[in-house]
Amino acid sequence: MTGRARARTRARARGQETGPPGLVRSREAGAVAAVPSESELFGRGRQKGTPGAAAQEAVQHISVGFQRVKLGERGGRRCDFHDAGVNTRQAMEHVKDSKTGTTGSAIQLTANYMRIISRPQWALYQYHVDYKPQMEARRLRSALLFQHEETLGSARSFDGAVLFLPHKLPIKETVLHSETRHGEKVQITVTLTNELPPTSPVCLQFYNIIFRRILRMLNMQQIGRNYYSPNDPLNIPQHRLTIWPGFSTAILQYEKSIMLNTDVSHKVLRSETVLDLMLNLRHKCGDQRFAEACAKELIGVVVLTKYNNKTYRIDDIAWDHTPTNTFKRGDAEVSFKEYYKTQYSLDITDSNQALLVSHVKRMGPPGAAPPGPAMLIPEFCYLTGMTDKMRADYNIMKDLATHTRLDPERRQGRLNRFISNINDNADAQAELNTWGLGFENQLLTLTGRVLPGERISQGSRMFEYNPWQADWSREMRGVPLISSPALTTWLLLYTRRNTNEAQALLQGLHKVTGPLGIRMDRPVMIEYEDHQESLLRALQHNVGPQVQMVVVVLPSNRKDKYDSIKKYLCVDCPTPSQCVLSRTLSKPQTIMTVATKIALQMSCKMGGELWSVEIPLKTLMIVGIDCYHDTSCGKRSIGALVASLNQGMTRWYSKCVLQDRGQEIMDGLKMALIGALKDYLKFNDCLPSRIIIYRDGVGDGMLQSVVNYEVPQIMESIGSMGQDYMPKLTVVVVKKRINSRFFTQVNGKVTNPPPGTVIDVEVTRPEWYDFYIVSQAVRQGSVSPTHYNVVYDTSGLKPDHLQRLTYKLCHMYYNWQGVVRVPAPCQYAHKLAFLVGQSIHKVPSVHLDDYLFYL
Repeated sequence: MTGRARARTRARARGQETGPPGLVRSREAGAVAAVPSESELFGRGRQKGTPGAAAQEAVQHISVGFQRVKLGERGGRRCDFHDAGVNTRQAMEHVKDSKTGTTGSAIQLTANYMRIISRPQWALYQYHVDYKPQMEARRLRSALLFQHEETLGSARSFDGAVLFLPHKLPIKETVLHSETRHGEKVQITVTLTNELPPTSPVCLQFYNIIFRRILRMLNMQQIGRNYYSPNDPLNIPQHRLTIWPGFSTAILQYEKSIMLNTDVSHKVLRSETVLDLMLNLRHKCGDQRFAEACAKELIGVVVLTKYNNKTYRIDDIAWDHTPTNTFKRGDAEVSFKEYYKTQYSLDITDSNQALLVSHVKRMGPPGAAPPGPAMLIPEFCYLTGMTDKMRADYNIMKDLATHTRLDPERRQGRLNRFISNINDNADAQAELNTWGLGFENQLLTLTGRVLPGERISQGSRMFEYNPWQADWSREMRGVPLISSPALTTWLLLYTRRNTNEAQALLQGLHKVTGPLGIRMDRPVMIEYEDHQESLLRALQHNVGPQVQMVVVVLPSNRKDKYDSIKKYLCVDCPTPSQCVLSRTLSKPQTIMTVATKIALQMSCKMGGELWSVEIPLKTLMIVGIDCYHDTSCGKRSIGALVASLNQGMTRWYSKCVLQDRGQEIMDGLKMALIGALKDYLKFNDCLPSRIIIYRDGVGDGMLQSVVNYEVPQIMESIGSMGQDYMPKLTVVVVKKRINSRFFTQVNGKVTNPPPGTVIDVEVTRPEWYDFYIVSQAVRQGSVSPTHYNVVYDTSGLKPDHLQRLTYKLCHMYYNWQGVVRVPAPCQYAHKLAFLVGQSIHKVPSVHLDDYLFYL
């Protein structure tokens, strides 16, 4: 029986259908996936004897069998979300022995991790199972094997080909005899193929499978990667919203032990179905614009079908399909209406509703035919997440935050209750005991370090700030900036009804600019009519090469107006611009604060330098890279690169590239990096001797691509500047979307760690040179640390120095008078990529490369 045939067998023997009806498989089978090598597959396991035919088959089956079970439970995507097996630390001599720093004062922390406890000498034993004669159905194979519980024991995991046991059978090859219900005799040969230590990759996968079983025992439902409690919903009836509380979980090998990382998660569901939304749209738009409005509102939205607790992305609307249409199920034709009645006991009330189309990415084993689209019933699809309109509603966000934005005490309390629920659940404990596993009944405690606060240099003055607040907006008031270009020729555009707001802004600017050292002459005041064409016409007639800045007072936050201003002033007629909403200027009590922030933005958009911190390293270039996915233009990617041009990190070079889907982001950014090096040479009469690149926007499972593809591309760009030019290079991957949380105690109360807290022990990965920094302060909820992973380093900087430099750079983002979550060039790159992806959809003019025009 071939591997492909076995894969087909397993696909057929999945049991009751859980996918949506109408899922049609393509007739052309895809290419068979490459079988991973034995070393890739089994990690540090001890192979028993020379791999023969049975062992080779086991190698094949682990990829399409056991791994599929694990990944299938996570949503069916064959991707390593945790980048296991990417070992970058071994190539860096200076951190092979130790990657921990020593600077700063010690602080006791609690982290959202729990150690896994296993019995001494615990190992996982892997067996290949063979049948004579061959059995097609996986259920039958399992039933025949499990007749021998007295030999195998009750703890087992079997996917139809590979068997895992927590104990070793007496002999390497065990022959068992079973009988089918029809009296057919079957010989089963169970052959030991591998003995896996607790730290092997397959064992880590196995722990995650076992833990997911435990979550299901706690009546939790999987949605996406996380598990939620539909039986314990939090209702917000005034906004027709429901929140399912849940947890994200992952078991991995950390520095000294295998641990479970778990964090609180929430799934926001809207009480309305897609059908409700469609009926409302028909009522609002009428029949003529109904289809267009539905497509605009629904395509790209993720919905939840409560009958199977699965999420689907709506890719299209099948206007020619209704629930009365039929599809082939087995050998019979069945209508959608009949299917839902028999399968889920659900009655479809509207027989004329159009069906939704979702292109399921992958289902079934490798080598199987790719799936066709899934057809969904709008009546049974519940909308998830938030619309832009809902996010803009202050009351909705405030009410949501009371349930979802947990302060450290509530978050830690919920995690402790989760641990207690696992320990108190008899079924969960029985499952763990059967496998000889357990969890510590408390969260991990560890020691972090708090870096000293930075001194801010502004003009001729230096000052310190409150380290717990990480904000110096008060301290900088009335202090001249380092440098600011004189603003002699600029325009202020406003509508007639916003005349008062425009005058208030002008008066506020003239009051605050003097003390800040900004020379600002009176602008040319231009009144425009409140529609897009009039505004664009006013810009075209008045903006010329001599204009330094354009300020526009907007009566509303309509995206099309904002986009047209930015398109024209970033591409067609490159000029720094500042948009201000009239309601922001309507409160007299805040006008001075608003005017100060606008004056600072205007200054740095024209090349002004606001403040700096001490950077000890000379001839250093810092680079930030981030990307944004522009869904409005066929899923193009926008890559942005921002690089420092001077010693004080106060001047920056910014470049953006637009790329088609599937193209590597560094393909376009190679030329941007060369442009940055040439600009640095022009500014300093020399090239940088050291380059540190902070790469943001790296998704889960993309680390190998950065190491294998992006780093060589970066080195190639640097090499193009001359054969003799060999600067020291460091590449750091920056991740914000992580589930790690840290807490500390102040005066007996659980609270967030102070800004500047560094964690480089216990919860870091042994194969990486990585660390966490809590750089910002938050007024509400729990602070999120940022994870830094050094994937390439020839600079030889001590961990202390790199950590200090990274924290210093978090002080240099000019759009916020405080410490931000990531180094300034990463935040600048994010802002640039976001502006281009959201509003411009074109590469900005080269005349703006040396300005922070996108703040």
